[in-house]
Amino acid sequence: MTPPLTGRLPAARSRRRWRQLTSGSQPDRLTLIALFVLSTLVGVAMQIFPNVVAITTITVPLVMGSLFLGPRPLPWFVVYQLVLLTLALPKVPQFTPRTTSAVVVIFLIALLIMLTSFRRSRLGIAGSMGESMLAELSDRIQGQGVLPELPRPWHAESVIRSSGGSRFAGDFFVVGDTETGRLDVAVVDVSGKGDRAGSRALLLAGAMGGLVTAVEPAEFLDATNVYLLNHPWQDGFATAVHLSLDLRTGAFRIWTAGHPPALHWRAGAGRWKPLDSEGPMLGLIPDGDFVCSDGVLRPGDALMLYTDGMVETRTDDIGIGIDRLIGQADRQLRSNFTGGAAKLVDSTGSRGDDRALLLVWRD
Repeated sequence: MTPPLTGRLPAARSRRRWRQLTSGSQPDRLTLIALFVLSTLVGVAMQIFPNVVAITTITVPLVMGSLFLGPRPLPWFVVYQLVLLTLALPKVPQFTPRTTSAVVVIFLIALLIMLTSFRRSRLGIAGSMGESMLAELSDRIQGQGVLPELPRPWHAESVIRSSGGSRFAGDFFVVGDTETGRLDVAVVDVSGKGDRAGSRALLLAGAMGGLVTAVEPAEFLDATNVYLLNHPWQDGFATAVHLSLDLRTGAFRIWTAGHPPALHWRAGAGRWKPLDSEGPMLGLIPDGDFVCSDGVLRPGDALMLYTDGMVETRTDDIGIGIDRLIGQADRQLRSNFTGGAAKLVDSTGSRGDDRALLLVWRD
């Protein structure tokens, strides 16, 4: 006769739950076990030595769990901490208003950690690992926009400054392969600013990095527009300016998509001139018409590409901002372009917006 299973079901469910919580990699399991041991020791110490170990000590494993545990075990770990706290409360030598407020604060911290855990569940990774992944993605975006060393007599510099000093910005560069004897580079500005725009830049930078080498220069903005229309985000669009420069002849072509005009320094005339090119913002309408502006960079000439954070402020429109940028360039770059990109970004534009600037010149 088969023995009844009633007494074995709770134990089986407990073992199954524990296997689910520890189903990650070996380091994850060791971290979980270590934190459970640490919190248990803290809980026991709070009960045996209530005059020495304060109940607020439970926040140490609680915070450590929020940093190192994934979203699956973290809620159960938090519940375990609250159970240990509840068991230790009767041992508190004297309940005072301060003690009560400390308990309330601990429960609020636990609630915040639980809410954070539910948000992380979309990624399925621990908080510290998620931050590392974002940092790595940010480094990849910046690496993707690093300008190659150009053959003489060509030089190029690029600078990005994010609003608020964050490492994530909505402005980024996309650079193509120069082995073809051509420099293809785009300056891109996604909607929003700071960290929020940075997350959108993560989505778009990889796609544009592939497109800039996969399609002809004249098709790059069209292809990017199609990509954004097929992969929309809420209130999402981007502007861009794309330069294709022949490193043998100095001939260049520039296309813009809802972006401020590029500036051309003509050494013979001794002045900066905005280039006429136009096109719709990326990701808003299909079949956009991107009008090209072309020319030749002769010895002593330069091109400047930038984002609207360099020329737009809350009080001035873009036309005034472009005039201000040209004035700064006249004063700071007339005798030497080296280091000019950083000088202009640091002295011009809105500190409340992401700013990016590319400077290309010919000796």
